[in-house]
Amino acid sequence: MTTSPGGVTDRLTGLVHALRAHGLSIGTGESVDAGHALEAVGFADRERAREALAATLLHKAGQRPLFDRVFDLYFPLAAAASDGDDPSSPDSAQAFDTAALRERLAAALAADDGSALTRLAGEAVGGLGGYGSAPGSDGWSSYQTLARLRPETLLARVRAMLREAGGGAEPAFTDRLTDDEIRRRIEAFRERVRTEARQRVAERQGRDRVARRAVAGTPDGVDFLLAGRAQLDELRTTVRPLARKLATRLAARRRRAARGRIDLRRTLRGSLSTGGVPMRPVLRRRRPARPELVLLCDVSGSVAGFANFTMLLVQALHDQFSRVRVFAFVNRVDEVTDLIARGAADPAGLGARILDEAVVTGWHGQSDYGTALGEFAERYADALGPRTAVFVLGDARTNMSDPNLPALKRIADRARRVHWLNPEQPALWSTGDSVALAYAELVSMHSCRNARQLGELIGRLLPV
Repeated sequence: MTTSPGGVTDRLTGLVHALRAHGLSIGTGESVDAGHALEAVGFADRERAREALAATLLHKAGQRPLFDRVFDLYFPLAAAASDGDDPSSPDSAQAFDTAALRERLAAALAADDGSALTRLAGEAVGGLGGYGSAPGSDGWSSYQTLARLRPETLLARVRAMLREAGGGAEPAFTDRLTDDEIRRRIEAFRERVRTEARQRVAERQGRDRVARRAVAGTPDGVDFLLAGRAQLDELRTTVRPLARKLATRLAARRRRAARGRIDLRRTLRGSLSTGGVPMRPVLRRRRPARPELVLLCDVSGSVAGFANFTMLLVQALHDQFSRVRVFAFVNRVDEVTDLIARGAADPAGLGARILDEAVVTGWHGQSDYGTALGEFAERYADALGPRTAVFVLGDARTNMSDPNLPALKRIADRARRVHWLNPEQPALWSTGDSVALAYAELVSMHSCRNARQLGELIGRLLPV
């Protein structure tokens, strides 16, 4: 890694700003420590510089994948594609010798040669990943590169090379271990290709822009509506740590609330002994009572991932409330409190259990908020009371059916508070079949697009 001293400050500052944009909490002191660490380890060894910055800037192990991707942009191993490269030629991929590259890639995978794999990633992106000719186009695609190169199909070839190097056949059990190791190496190469493509795009569009838009963030920053199955599985691992953090915050709020407000009359009476100076304020003691919580969750379509994660979070927080009841709906409402309690050991299967065991759909499978709200207000009115906080989870898209505003009004009148958490961005509210703004006139509507926002809202909105 060759970096001029004058550019180090700009690169380090850009790295810190990009990490902050992805939600990492990095203070000025930590940034200064990172600068001192770089000064101490120098720039001759790129991996040593990487470890030094990670040690000074990161707080959690889960932040490391994001850090590595951003680091590779600001401190690249080698220069990316030059401006003279032309990725637009339709014949470039055909002229490129893909078969020869695949053979060299198989040999590098068999030898686990990291430097060779990095060089091959650059060749692959340069020969197979170019596209677009309009000014300002990205120019390089890791998806296109991997689709043409197909490194995952090299497993058998690499296994045969390893057998030849080992002198013959091995037991089936060893073959399975070998296959797992080969898959790990292939996935590492795929990540090298993604890194190379990002670096080339960054040279054209700027590191700051690419670091903010083209780098996957931490799990708690993933948009619920855009998260895939793998991202949702990774997100579930954050439930317990987030629940512990929220429980601590709620307990602190409850202790502060228990102290109560100043009792002016008793304070003034006590100040007579000090010449009218209120040296010892007297507080009105209040008896804290844990609130009741009701969740009303849309479990249809893409909203299901958001609802399932929130249900798991509340299940982990159940000790903070006197009673928790959870209801799920698509166009029918059913209580699923017991399903969540029984499903604590299998969070990944929660959505399937609800759809299999609860009655949440009628004659069709589309969301019908009006029917669901009306049924909840009629069948489960006993769940609501002056100590009840209700959280409605859903995108408020009614599929052009009646939104049933009076039913939501009855729920709001009976409960202490009603908050609606909407996983869509506010710009989309009341577009198409959404009636979010109509519901927002009756209850508090909050945009909640990722786990980080959900944690902040839960910690701020839950009553004490």
